[in-house]
Amino acid sequence: MSDKTVKRPGVGVGVLVTDSAHPGCVLVGKRRSPMGYGTYQLPGGHLEFGESWEQCAQREVLEEAGVSLVDVRFASVVNSIRVEEQYHYVTIIMQGELDRKQSGEPENLEPEKNEGWTWTLWDRFPPEEQLFLPLAGLRQQGFQPFRNPAASGAESQL
Repeated sequence: MSDKTVKRPGVGVGVLVTDSAHPGCVLVGKRRSPMGYGTYQLPGGHLEFGESWEQCAQREVLEEAGVSLVDVRFASVVNSIRVEEQYHYVTIIMQGELDRKQSGEPENLEPEKNEGWTWTLWDRFPPEEQLFLPLAGLRQQGFQPFRNPAASGAESQL
């Protein structure tokens, strides 16, 4: 069998963007792309050849929302398969804090792909069927982005 006939999964990077000004929230947009149209997504995209996961996370968030990140780190990985839609992605979920020294509020820089960015409370997310596959998979894992003591400490000071 030649490589041209073998379908292989894509590799994506999704980014949990957090911000001390929006405790307990992550940045979420609503997809306008045909795959997953109308579902909620994290900023992110395809991992490029030779690129680290951290570089991809920073590049995608800058391209899509115009903001820079600090403390970018691995959060989780999700294997999303929807054979009937010819969709199979391994999505590396990264997490990073909005760099308030270099960035203001996120802007929607790709309106053809996304309705706009909103800070959404992790604990008050839309139901799973309204989430894009990688984000739904992350929720199914029971992943909690605000477990670290620094985040909960910041919230208790408000």
